[in-house]
Amino acid sequence: MTSGGADGTAAAGGGTTAWSPVRPRRILTVCLGNHCRCPVAAAVLARRGGDTVEVRSAGIRDTWAGHPAHPAMIAAAGHGYNLANHRGTTVTLDLLAWADVVLAMDNANLAALRDLLAAAPERTRITAEPVLYLGGREVPDPFGQDDEAFTACVRTIEAAAGHLP
Repeated sequence: MTSGGADGTAAAGGGTTAWSPVRPRRILTVCLGNHCRCPVAAAVLARRGGDTVEVRSAGIRDTWAGHPAHPAMIAAAGHGYNLANHRGTTVTLDLLAWADVVLAMDNANLAALRDLLAAAPERTRITAEPVLYLGGREVPDPFGQDDEAFTACVRTIEAAAGHLP
């Protein structure tokens, strides 16, 4: 029988061995403002992944930092996703270092992420290479469009969520 200590070690047969719990896969979704696509993608991936993932979202620009995602919130609610607690966040090197997987919503976001990584200090440890969310296809930005564009965005993200690496 194995018993665990409060210090994160597990004793087996009288000896002590280091124990490390398996942590969830960390996914960062990134779009331009963290106001439409990536909050929805984070909600979809969190629901699909359950306890096996931890998902965060961030925007390239800080335009919506601290703000809720009103249009996306309404469209997401129609599909059973709750974005009520979402507040815009800007992508940082710390967030990129946190992530195992970085999903850009379009080619412009992907280029901006690569520029940010290229300018990062050498000591910054970032192992996740940003990839396009839909395996080479962009998620269209519904910003400034009608409700149907937001609903289509949610559907696109839901369809893509089952095809992630």
